[in-house]
Amino acid sequence: MYDIAEKTFKEALKHAPNVEVYVQKEETLEVDIQRDKIDLAKEQHLTGLGLRVIQDKKMGFAYTTDMRRIKETIKMAVSNMGANEADENFKFSKPSHYPQVKKIYDKRFHDLEVSDAHEFAERMIDKVFDEGCEPTSGGFTASHLETLLLNSNGVESEYKSTGFSAHISVNAKEGDLKSTAYESDASCLMSIEPEKISQTACKIAKDSIGGEKIDTGDLSILLDYHAINGILATFTSAINADNVQRGRSYLADKIGEEIANLTMNIYDDGRITGGLYSAPMDDEGTPSQRTPIIEKGILKNFIYDLYTASKGNVKSTGNGIRPSFSSIPTVSTTNIILDFQDKITVDDIERGMLVTDVLGAHTANPISGDFSLEANNPFFIENGEIKYPIKKAMISGNLFNILKQVKMIDSKIRQIGAFITPRIFIETIRVIGG
Repeated sequence: MYDIAEKTFKEALKHAPNVEVYVQKEETLEVDIQRDKIDLAKEQHLTGLGLRVIQDKKMGFAYTTDMRRIKETIKMAVSNMGANEADENFKFSKPSHYPQVKKIYDKRFHDLEVSDAHEFAERMIDKVFDEGCEPTSGGFTASHLETLLLNSNGVESEYKSTGFSAHISVNAKEGDLKSTAYESDASCLMSIEPEKISQTACKIAKDSIGGEKIDTGDLSILLDYHAINGILATFTSAINADNVQRGRSYLADKIGEEIANLTMNIYDDGRITGGLYSAPMDDEGTPSQRTPIIEKGILKNFIYDLYTASKGNVKSTGNGIRPSFSSIPTVSTTNIILDFQDKITVDDIERGMLVTDVLGAHTANPISGDFSLEANNPFFIENGEIKYPIKKAMISGNLFNILKQVKMIDSKIRQIGAFITPRIFIETIRVIGG
């Protein structure tokens, strides 16, 4: 991999003074579940190279998966550069010290075979039936990624990481009544438990059978981990420096203002041990760091890549992220940590609703923060006890208003998507009954 990168780097320098070579080598094992069958099991190996060049404040980009076409890729990047407009904010990273990030690579990946992935999926299916439910879909994925970055400023860095994830959707029946549920888990290490994933999904599904109607009104809300990930996705858009600079963020002019509960802190941390999005560096070669976003309710920072940092006359926060080698870096979160100075228990909830997940999170307004979402697998809570499942409910409100009401529930810390969080409590939100 290094030989390919170095060859490309040296050749590209003949055509442009500023060069960045980004290479990814990925191995993936994947199994899909359709009903009670293993629908697809595959093993994939892919090496891809992304090339950026800068000259006269213009940037060009090209990529390839065919390492025999390096010269053509360089020619394309240079051609694209000539066709683009000049922008003084195009930059490459400079040499830095990279933090040691622990527990993002598990060498046991290399012992896995397709048959092992197949067995993992079968264990999920078997547990679903043991719990008296029916599987509808699911899957298991294991991946190993090697990443290398070279640039003409002298940056030369590489690291490797692994990822393991699984999910299952199930049906539960009781007479003519039926309910569905979903559960997933992910880790950088080979530590996820197939039986636990299936057992959790089945418990939610069985507990949701039946359901009673609920009147429209204001209620306290207990958000479970998947629901938090859905609702707070809008927040990540609001702290993205590109959206801030384009006038697409409600928080654009609110640095230094109180925007959340004074007991609440939020951090973006790309170097946290075992974080799903942890790495020594971002995809531009900037060292990963811990960036305070909210401290004691006060908005402290946005997240930046090199381009937006140059526009804003600040330093990159290590948030230049690529979906893959085939894209240029853009601003994105790493691991978002929700931290609270105090907490309450479920026993403290007199009258409220547990929301296991939400549907329609993509419909939330990323600028205003307004949302109206379907509560998935909701339950009515009274005097600290889950009383019964709720047949149908919507929740509506404004993300930036509820940040001031958010409290921590004394519960396990989990990472779902980007968010590392306990379960959280919202004092009042509008619930629309069905």
